[in-house]
Amino acid sequence: MTKNVSSTSSETNLHDTLAGIAADAISAGGDTSQYISQGTGYHQHDANWRWTGPATGGDWSDAANWTLYDSKGNPIPSSEIPTGGGRAIPQSEQNADVNVGYYGDQTPNVVVANAPYYNQLRSLSVWQNSTLKITAQYQNGDSRGYVFATAGLENYGSIIVDTSAEVELGGVNVQAGTLTIINNQGNVVFDNDQINNGGTINLINASLGTASNPVTVSGGTVNLQQNSSILANLRGEGGTINVDPDSVNTIYINDKYAYNDGNKQNTVINGVSGNTHFGILGTSSKPVSADYTLNSDGSYELTVQLTDGHSITYPDINMVSGYTPPAHISIVQDGTTGWRLEDTSISACFLAGCMIRTSEGDVAVKDIQIGDQLVTFDWKHNREVTHPVVWVGKAHAMVRVGLPDDEAGYPVRILKDAVADGVPYKDMLITAEHCLFFEGRFVPVRMLVNGVSIFYDKSITSYDYYHVETEQHSVIMADGMLTESYLDTGNRRAFRQEGKVATLRGAVQSWVEDAGAPLCVDRAFVEPLFHKLEARENSVTGCQMPTEQAVVVADPNLHLVTQAGAIIRPMRHEGQRYSFMLPANTQSVRIVSRASRPADVIGPFVDDRRQMGVAVADVHFITAKKLHPITAHLQAQKLEGWHDTDWTDCAWTNGNAVLPMGDFTKGNMGLLSLTIRAAGPYVEHKADQQAQVLSA
Repeated sequence: MTKNVSSTSSETNLHDTLAGIAADAISAGGDTSQYISQGTGYHQHDANWRWTGPATGGDWSDAANWTLYDSKGNPIPSSEIPTGGGRAIPQSEQNADVNVGYYGDQTPNVVVANAPYYNQLRSLSVWQNSTLKITAQYQNGDSRGYVFATAGLENYGSIIVDTSAEVELGGVNVQAGTLTIINNQGNVVFDNDQINNGGTINLINASLGTASNPVTVSGGTVNLQQNSSILANLRGEGGTINVDPDSVNTIYINDKYAYNDGNKQNTVINGVSGNTHFGILGTSSKPVSADYTLNSDGSYELTVQLTDGHSITYPDINMVSGYTPPAHISIVQDGTTGWRLEDTSISACFLAGCMIRTSEGDVAVKDIQIGDQLVTFDWKHNREVTHPVVWVGKAHAMVRVGLPDDEAGYPVRILKDAVADGVPYKDMLITAEHCLFFEGRFVPVRMLVNGVSIFYDKSITSYDYYHVETEQHSVIMADGMLTESYLDTGNRRAFRQEGKVATLRGAVQSWVEDAGAPLCVDRAFVEPLFHKLEARENSVTGCQMPTEQAVVVADPNLHLVTQAGAIIRPMRHEGQRYSFMLPANTQSVRIVSRASRPADVIGPFVDDRRQMGVAVADVHFITAKKLHPITAHLQAQKLEGWHDTDWTDCAWTNGNAVLPMGDFTKGNMGLLSLTIRAAGPYVEHKADQQAQVLSA
């Protein structure tokens, strides 16, 4: 990924480019003096500045540290340098190249530019073993302009920008060394928004690029630490982005140069955790979904689908050890930079009011500390055992209105006595994925929500939630109810550790290998339990009024939407077969229908929360001369809007699935025939009741 750059050729190319800029300026009638260059080799141009000051800690602003040489290598007396009454430093003679160190020199140099100079250098070269620190800040009330500026840049050493002010590092650049940007939010500028990066860029509490001018990074490595962001075009040769998993960092990728055509980007992204945020810019249309797919080598592929049928794919994302990417992703327009991908999963946790049973009595979960002894239930031997707390974590949740209740993040309220008399002994608030213990099994509370004695508390839209971990996953007691301690299935990094003692925990765990009791989502067990608890409503005080029963319908309202947005209704429907007349040159259609989740239509005791539209089996395009089978929906790699199933001859849609037509419709109108093996039932929504047609 890193090019071996020839120093001599790159220097000549740099100044050839500057000469080209001068030629353009001449034709436009502009001033070209700062670009004139007669170079034929190593910086033999009009003149060049060389650092001749101390090896470490030298001040850029001290004229004694610089010597200006003419094109023949002779030092120019300071009295002959036109400084305009100022200091004889590089900014005073701009028609010269500036060198910190020189090619082949092994002597380390550290130069500090700690004062603002608004004149632009023609070119700057930082050579091997040399470091330039730019720490200049605005002075005397200034807040605009570059405190350090160069038209051209060659970095083979190290440049450290530690200022919040604007710094220009050239429109013509070679970044083959290390560039570190600290405490700077988008104010390091490359004039053509492009970095020819064969080296390393470190961002520490910094942003590189802006929404209006994302930077193009070609090759090399970018490291993000301590609340940093990169807004970048990632194209050309491959590169690597390394993310610090222990701090919040954001990667915004501008896709306009890839034309959103599904081409896989070459960039490898490492160290992704729950603290890593992804965003996208420059999309050809609104993004509608994002999904991670596990690769055979353990990395993940992230695919973002757009409403126009195009997609953006990043095939090589490596998670930090112990972290699993979210199964549910929402796409949020952030108002300034484009679209942000957010984890819509909220972990199994306690809300602040829960009381946890300890050896000293019940203690509020927010007050539990590492080392506290919890009373756990050894269900295999029917006895109580104490185990110490080894980790506690805290996070904050905001409800995502518009999602189904179990995915939106509403907490579940279990009313006092809802499970049995005195169980729980007060109202209990937990997240939807938190498990309760019944007959040797853990059952997610979302599967027991009856809307009466166990319900989503929609009065709470923002809350803190807590994890309490024992050495092994255990059955513990909260509010008098048997429930679970924390099981680290890969989301630990999303939490802030509570307490004074820091602990390091081990590898990610699983329900199969590490659970204190089996996880049970089997309808055969959960449904009878659901009805048993539902029947206790007469023994529970404060039950909710039952919500209005949803209307369930069987009609799928099946139709097609072409890539041009035209709606096509079936011209014939006989049993399982639907027929649609397609105009010539239809490139693709969307199979649009009602869709519902089995968990909503049948009951929460069914652990299937996918939006299910229709199950499509045989598909044919029929012309006057030929019948063409279409099997794109049956391929192992599913297109947008199709679910993976165990079937090989049939696939379910999610209610809005893409079906490409290939070349069959070129110049040909014809009949598209669909065999719908299964459909419905569906929860009828208000839009359906108003006979509004779904659109792509």
